[in-house]
Amino acid sequence: MIKLLNVLRDYLPAVVFLILGGAVGGLFSTLNLLTGVRTRPNLNRSTPYECGLPSEIQRGFRFGISFYLIAMLFILFDIEVIFIYPIAVELRSFGGFALGETITFVILLMIAFIYVWRRGALEWK
Repeated sequence: MIKLLNVLRDYLPAVVFLILGGAVGGLFSTLNLLTGVRTRPNLNRSTPYECGLPSEIQRGFRFGISFYLIAMLFILFDIEVIFIYPIAVELRSFGGFALGETITFVILLMIAFIYVWRRGALEWK
């Protein structure tokens, strides 16, 4: 029983934070419903709008697969590079083994990049 109370005491700040966050969010949502301006949707409000200019993209427009492929490759290589950061920060404490593994990782990453580049996945069509 005492261990349970200690665990609950450890999590008390997180529980209070969640309760206060939910209360503030609920309060703002309720105030918005009670005092917010209600407007009817119309054609002007439902058209896409970005950066101060009306969008030329129509509702039925579909992005090509190359757009998504380049986006996924960017995320993949970006996340792979993030794995190098902790090793770069603590390389001296990890020693030569970590340096060898990092060099192997970078070489494999470059091989994958060259493969993707040669296959034409980075070509914008």
